[in-house]
Amino acid sequence: MAIDTDLTPLSSPPLGTPRMSRRDKLVLFVLCAAQFMVALDFSVLNVALPVLGADLGMDRSALQWAVTAFALPSGGFLLLFGRIGDLYGRRRLFLTGLGLFAAASVLATLAWDPASFLTGRALQGLGAAMIVPTGMSLLTTTFAEGPARDRALGISGTLMSLGFTIGVVAGGVLTDTLGWRSTMGLLALFALVVLPLAPGLLPESRTPSRPHLDVPGAVTVTGGLLALIYALTTAADHGFARADVLATLVLGAALLTAFAVVESRTTAPLVSLPMLRRRTVAWGNLGGLVTFSMMSTVVFVLTLYLQGVLHLTAWETGLVFGVQGIVSVVAGSLTPRFVSRLGARRTLVVSLAGQGLFTGGLLFLDAHSWSVWLATAAVSVASMFHLGAIISYGLTVTSGVPDEEQGLATGLVTSTQQVGITVGVPLLGVLATTSGDLLGGTRTVMALDTGIVLAAAALVAVGLRTRRTRASGTVEAEPLGTR
Repeated sequence: MAIDTDLTPLSSPPLGTPRMSRRDKLVLFVLCAAQFMVALDFSVLNVALPVLGADLGMDRSALQWAVTAFALPSGGFLLLFGRIGDLYGRRRLFLTGLGLFAAASVLATLAWDPASFLTGRALQGLGAAMIVPTGMSLLTTTFAEGPARDRALGISGTLMSLGFTIGVVAGGVLTDTLGWRSTMGLLALFALVVLPLAPGLLPESRTPSRPHLDVPGAVTVTGGLLALIYALTTAADHGFARADVLATLVLGAALLTAFAVVESRTTAPLVSLPMLRRRTVAWGNLGGLVTFSMMSTVVFVLTLYLQGVLHLTAWETGLVFGVQGIVSVVAGSLTPRFVSRLGARRTLVVSLAGQGLFTGGLLFLDAHSWSVWLATAAVSVASMFHLGAIISYGLTVTSGVPDEEQGLATGLVTSTQQVGITVGVPLLGVLATTSGDLLGGTRTVMALDTGIVLAAAALVAVGLRTRRTRASGTVEAEPLGTR
């Protein structure tokens, strides 16, 4: 594809981009709606936790499980389900996940005690672990690499980021007006709208051959991710000094090390180590991990600051993030055009740098009311670059990967997303929640956040530097250590 230099309106696709058929648009709607639903689930319940706890009789220490019960299976089983979809049918597993998610959301909505609610949340997470990697694989195999896939991934990335942000707003509004159960009911409604449309629209997709599933690899990576996610989500509330946190961190590290050894020796690995040595996969996923973890931290800490320091109501706080959401929509529509001009690699580096610089603007927050305008402007522009990083890292990682390995590649992409959203708040957000001075804690977090994102931008720029790029502007997917 030639580099796009046209001056057509931004609402039009770049020259050379085939227009989507009506069926393609419906397929994209189904896949993006499912991804949006899962992203919404990560944040829609947060504001409702105190009310939920009082209603179901869950004490403060048990409330973390409302989040952890979802995060554990949704992050821990991603790679496994991504590979199962590759081997036995992505459409089949996607539909299974949707059905499970819908049923689990109904159970969580109707929960009569903590056990039934947490069971619903765990089953939601298991359904999400099926939906996300298979949905991304269906998207990348349905839309050919190039402008069509760039555009589809741009829309998907925008909606995924919006889902997390809108969840913060919708959770507060729904809890105040209809009660906490309506947050789970909203998810059930989403699933029940998408589920009847999917079977007639989505094509089946799997690898031509069916090698044996790498059971030792599946056990070690799933166990390692489960242990790591448990440790980090528990540390968010209780710190890293607890014995169970330290034990599961060590266990997670040991299992992931064992996974690497298993994958280097098996003939049909769950994760291809040569793929992990590709520059695009290794450095692209680093960029994705940083952009997700650091922006989720910004949203979490800024929510505390707006209500705890500036004393905004939940509705007023929602308006701040509503502006952020609008800017994100604009960014999502513009990013594919920047990718067509700069290439995914350069767009990723520029986006990380922009996210870091505008997060740095939040260092100047204080206790005066004018800071709400600074917070709104800085987080909105940082989110614009964040969207650019989400879309460009997904394109960077999946470009040049053959269709039979798309489930693996997108499984890595979505694992990065889930782990990123999970680890940011425990690692940095806890500094704000445990500090006696919320304003000082907020500034500390924003300083660390800024430094990490800018450092990642520099590392990704060096790591993805290659001697040549393809005409489309995307980086050749060559292994690390070559060229």
